[in-house]
Amino acid sequence: MYWFFVILSFLLAGIKTQKPNKYKKVSVIIPAYNEEETVAKVVNVVKKVSFVDEIIVVNDGSSDNTEMEALKAGAIVINHEVNKGKGEALQTGYREAECDIIAFIDADIYNLTSSKVESMIKPILDGGADITKTKFSRASGRVTELTAKPLLNFFFPEISFEQPLSGQFAAHKEVLKKINFESDYGVDVGIVIDADVLGISIMEVDIGAIEHDMSPLSDLNLMANEVVRTIIGRANKYGRVTMIDDIGYYIRMSIVGLSLVILGLFTIFFVKFVPLAIGVIISIIGLLIAIFYIFKVIIKSIVMFKKTPGRNLLKSFVKIHFPMIISIIILLLMISTFLGAAHFDHGVLSIEPNSRNLIIYADDSPRDTISVRGPYTIDTAIENESGQIRMPSDAMMTLGVNINDTIKLGANTYKVNETRLGEPDILRLPIEVKKLLQVENGEVIQNSRLKDVFDGSLITHAYEYNNTTIKEKYFITSNEKQSSTYEIFLDNESIVNSYGTFKDNGTYDISVDGNYLTSFSYKNNLTKSFKFDGHDLEIVFRDTNSTSIKQFSSGNQGVFLNFNF
Repeated sequence: MYWFFVILSFLLAGIKTQKPNKYKKVSVIIPAYNEEETVAKVVNVVKKVSFVDEIIVVNDGSSDNTEMEALKAGAIVINHEVNKGKGEALQTGYREAECDIIAFIDADIYNLTSSKVESMIKPILDGGADITKTKFSRASGRVTELTAKPLLNFFFPEISFEQPLSGQFAAHKEVLKKINFESDYGVDVGIVIDADVLGISIMEVDIGAIEHDMSPLSDLNLMANEVVRTIIGRANKYGRVTMIDDIGYYIRMSIVGLSLVILGLFTIFFVKFVPLAIGVIISIIGLLIAIFYIFKVIIKSIVMFKKTPGRNLLKSFVKIHFPMIISIIILLLMISTFLGAAHFDHGVLSIEPNSRNLIIYADDSPRDTISVRGPYTIDTAIENESGQIRMPSDAMMTLGVNINDTIKLGANTYKVNETRLGEPDILRLPIEVKKLLQVENGEVIQNSRLKDVFDGSLITHAYEYNNTTIKEKYFITSNEKQSSTYEIFLDNESIVNSYGTFKDNGTYDISVDGNYLTSFSYKNNLTKSFKFDGHDLEIVFRDTNSTSIKQFSSGNQGVFLNFNF
């Protein structure tokens, strides 16, 4: 009896899935492009399905051994001389297949099983659907979630598949003759849309988890473009664009109204030569237009929402109509900025918006080429920091200083430190510094005004190189002047690049460890060479086409450069 059960078990294990009573010929098309590692495995899995009569691999211009691997596995191989795209590969296989039912399966699935293949074909064999498409869990789906689903929900809200771009399909061959095959990645979503519009029954079948290579961003970008083109093309073809044209018009008019409000507010606060009354009138007109058309958008959307199967049009509307949403966000940000700059004092409401400064350098100076800086709010130095100036990093860049540099104001010298956590735009100054600079707590300083506030301040700026510290001294000037760059070479190795203004024929001192070493008289494109303690030092000066607020100290103003070895 024991041997009987063992033999019976082996016989059952060797028997393939029995063919359905109503037999129809089935072909499986496998489009493949450079899939030598997985195509044979996919073919071998499909061969285990008893009711599959034909396996065709369309080698879409592969440059690897895809063709050879497919042939070894026993598939019929049709070659494209060049890569034509997934849709073209499917069409080639579809035209050559001799069958009643066609299944399309990707060639890069690592964990494909015969049960997965059976589950997508059986509903058609059993008469449950004309087309089946698969859904499955995977770590990808970015194009589906970010591109296909929002557009489908907007133009074709009745289509609510979890994975409209699954890639695995099965269908009656006669039904596929009604479908317009796209030549590229748009083929999957094109089949879904055509089937829906033409009334072809389509079923989504869950085949569980699949594993395949994640596409790089460049491929996802191409795929997204082709999916968008296909959906928009189908929407135009089937009249869905016309259906939402009224809402589109209302949205555009809403944006016009919102834009007028923004223009009016901008005119009120920033355009001096336009009378205040005109700015107010523009804002009021824009507000009335925006309210009117936004109300019509809402009413029209509610009507369409009630008539739409699935009731998901409103959600798509919110996702797709970003221009109006962005305009509303811009207006709200502008209003919040003005409200944040409002001050009420002694019965007077004052709104004084302060903007940041966009800094763009078009020359080759050794600094950031573009940044957005300021404005900064004045506050008092915290306790026990009377010898420090806490300065935002943007302000440091504007003044050319770093943390631990020093600023001399009057008779005192103050160390530069970074702002405290949570105070990115606060400029904390000791009481004596505020008096010297004539600023008060709460005063807002634009980035462009920093040079005026710190005019005449003496900066000591340090550069570190291995065990060498180089300190340069310069004054902040409110009037920018023609600048030059200089580069320091230590033993023929570049260690410092800096810039600022020099006085023609001005005398500049250089010291080492605080002791005078040498001087030079500045002139255009000067090269100064000297030695110290076995080191070769060279300073190369070059003219630039830019200006600077840094004026290097010369003569009796102090040492220009000090080296600490």
